[in-house]
Amino acid sequence: MKQYPVHFHTCANGETIAYRKAGEKGPFLVLVHGNMSSSVHWQTTMEKLENDYQIIAPDMRGFGDSSYQKELNSLLEFGSDLIDLLEGLHVDSCILVGWSTGGGVVLEMAAELKEKVKKVVLLDSVGLTGYPMFKKDASYQPVLTELLKTKEEIAVDPVQVLPIVAAYANRDKAMLKAIWNAVIYNMNQPSEEEYDHYLEAMLKQRNIVDVDYGLVVFNMTHDHNGVVAGSGRMDLITADIVILHGEKDLVVPVMYAHDMKKRFGDKAELVLFENAGHSVITDDLDLFISTLKEKLA
Repeated sequence: MKQYPVHFHTCANGETIAYRKAGEKGPFLVLVHGNMSSSVHWQTTMEKLENDYQIIAPDMRGFGDSSYQKELNSLLEFGSDLIDLLEGLHVDSCILVGWSTGGGVVLEMAAELKEKVKKVVLLDSVGLTGYPMFKKDASYQPVLTELLKTKEEIAVDPVQVLPIVAAYANRDKAMLKAIWNAVIYNMNQPSEEEYDHYLEAMLKQRNIVDVDYGLVVFNMTHDHNGVVAGSGRMDLITADIVILHGEKDLVVPVMYAHDMKKRFGDKAELVLFENAGHSVITDDLDLFISTLKEKLA
């Protein structure tokens, strides 16, 4: 895996956003990572695309090498930092690609930037109504009638949060690897060398509760998601949308992709990968790259 050096941008709010870049010609392509990851996870993609695009892959606030001076409460706040970065780099128009949580972030960015965004690509993205978290019973099973609604509730979740926080604190790569192998790399694992780079990047995350809360209150529709009313901000997006989703995704079930296609209608195109899970980049990189190039042509 080719290693790309890290650059830094200081935002108007005082936060420092780290980013990797590649390519010197073609449209600007902005790659936004998901939860428990960073721009490091995009490096194999960058290597395949750097001859055709000018690529910017940031670390969101509280991830990777970016700063984390102030807590965040929404995916829009994560996106606002990245908009500041793009303005600092004098990027007037771009294509936004968001993986998982990053999908929600780029949707909020597209709603803000409007015509400056030429296309939005959502890779195994969170749905338009967010990502629900449920209270757990005595045997740690989700209680599907009781949603977690506050940061305080999320912070003490015994299944999705506390084990991750402990793994980060103890630099427990084995625990993180077990989690990723079970639900993200369930189809295919990266090489040992790549995996170790990814794990080191994961260990730099400091904002797990912020991200989980941001996902719970993310809702760009006109419907209530059980926690918050919809913002309706999906209507502000002018760019066409490409939804790429693995049919065997265990993190964001494919029903969320179908729901997104239904809500966006003709504005969006849905492409399903039959033999991929939550990380198409790992499951079939060549298929992802060829599909992306085709849809951006």
